Amino acid sequence: MSIDQEFLRHLNPPQVVVIREYKEETDKAAVEALESRCDFRQRRKPSLVTNLLGDPLCRVRHFPLHVMLVAEHGEEGEIVGGIRGCIKTVSRGEKHPVYIKLGYVLGLRVSPTHRRLGIGTKLVQRLEEWCMKNGTEYAYMATDSQNEASLNLFTLKCDYIRFRSPIILVQPVHAHNKPLISGVVIKRLDPQLAGSVYRKVLANSEFFPKDIDVILNNKLNLGTFMAIPKGYLDNWDPKMTILPPSFAILSIWNTKEVFQVQVKGVSPLTYAECAGSRVLDTLMPCLRLPSVPNFFEQFGVYFLYGLHMRGYGASRLMKSLCGFAHNMARDDNICRAVVAEVGHNDPMREVVPHWRKFSWAEDIWCIKKLGPAKEDINKNCGPHDWIKSRSSPPVIFVDPRDF
Repeated sequence: MSIDQEFLRHLNPPQVVVIREYKEETDKAAVEALESRCDFRQRRKPSLVTNLLGDPLCRVRHFPLHVMLVAEHGEEGEIVGGIRGCIKTVSRGEKHPVYIKLGYVLGLRVSPTHRRLGIGTKLVQRLEEWCMKNGTEYAYMATDSQNEASLNLFTLKCDYIRFRSPIILVQPVHAHNKPLISGVVIKRLDPQLAGSVYRKVLANSEFFPKDIDVILNNKLNLGTFMAIPKGYLDNWDPKMTILPPSFAILSIWNTKEVFQVQVKGVSPLTYAECAGSRVLDTLMPCLRLPSVPNFFEQFGVYFLYGLHMRGYGASRLMKSLCGFAHNMARDDNICRAVVAEVGHNDPMREVVPHWRKFSWAEDIWCIKKLGPAKEDINKNCGPHDWIKSRSSPPVIFVDPRDF
């Protein structure tokens, strides 16, 4: 280091970054301002802006064990970064379910004026320490495949590896109801029965949550619905443990109570085309045109999870359930899209109605092993490395609390 550089360093010493837990009573306004700065995009570039509805903890609040960390910079303690995390117990996706503790990393934000200072890396490392103190074996995060900055941070600096690549399917909610398929009966299952069904059909899928009953009883869960052929109705008792030979099932989660989104930065021509489709649909409703909802004001979405189908004509049953969910969303003035996330090779990918232009081609899940795997005592086997054990299974259970 030259004399001039040493002199300048003493004049402008590097300021310390302090990582600490979020305090709602004093930090809320500063964190909301940080979110606003990080979500800003140029109007010429279309983007999806998220509004957390005044609750910075909303993305993790519904997990029993969760935390939010903030980064303070400078003598005045300006909040320039934040990260959220939670811990859940999920299945590794084996024939005989083996549950492990898993940390989920989300909501990493660093102020645009304080990037390239290592703040993001420090936040991730501190959150990993919190996860390990609470007994987690792995941590994972999810991001859009186009988010190179986030992928580089986690894979190049924090030693995460790309693990799974589910697909996000988006179905806009139109101004008219979807006609339901004849010969199909849709039954609402009570949470206890729904949990029993899910443990039978999805417990060996990856990321299946051990606390499925907690999810199904959450106030944000709008219900679990099963579609069966009308001919099977007389011979099937929902209280019995035997499932009908053909059925489809899904649950609906009300994300609009947690956050709302808004599309910004589209061109005037695109805006006019979308608005024109709604006007035309209003003038000629008999044509049942697939108009584009108003995505340019804040709106909510319904999230479909626990999708499963089985038996003859099952795809027809699932499409009927998706139409039913669409019609539920139509009756909600704020909800303008129905969203599902499925595994890359999941047959649901071809069955669930969606618009390709609004869907994410690939969502990247990255994972990291935090500590030694515990021995599977009940299986009489040694330590197990989930990351190296197998290729991606077709079915991945997407926890609605993660979305």
